[in-house]
Amino acid sequence: MLMHIRPAIVSLVLLTAITGVVYPALVTAIGELVFSHQANGSLIVKEGKPVGSALIGQPFDDPKYFWGRPSATSPFGYNAGASVGSNLGPTNPDLIKTVQGRVDALKAADPGNGAPVPVDLVTASGSGLDPHISPAAALYQVERVAKARNMSAADVRALVDRHTEGRQLGFLGEPRVSVLALNLALDGR
Repeated sequence: MLMHIRPAIVSLVLLTAITGVVYPALVTAIGELVFSHQANGSLIVKEGKPVGSALIGQPFDDPKYFWGRPSATSPFGYNAGASVGSNLGPTNPDLIKTVQGRVDALKAADPGNGAPVPVDLVTASGSGLDPHISPAAALYQVERVAKARNMSAADVRALVDRHTEGRQLGFLGEPRVSVLALNLALDGR
């Protein structure tokens, strides 16, 4: 019996050391050396202090800022520890009511804006953490932000254009605008 137990124990200890210590340490070291920024949360630093992550959205509700995509995480929006969508179907009355409330809030914040509200300003994503909005969603908000900051709409639109990122590798995904980077650029003016 001892001759069957000993190889099992040796295998357990050896595989535990390899998969529980050596492999994680190797992957962590490679991540830190090759992808240090990403391995440390893709933090955006301003004046030596982290102000957010390039990967996780933040709530902005002041009229002088661009607003991001709504978050369905709980117990508060943009909770990275609870990444989740609402899981409400398109015909669910609760979703329809929530979206209509968001449309009404956007129209109340900018009553002179008669443009159609872009869908990504009123619906949450599957993760609830999106840091980006579409260029259409950013352009929809230009007049409100310009008015709140006493800037010309052309200057704000130019900032949106400068912060619009193209498709990844030229063909993956859609053009997008980082809400945090855009708002930091506005604050830097």
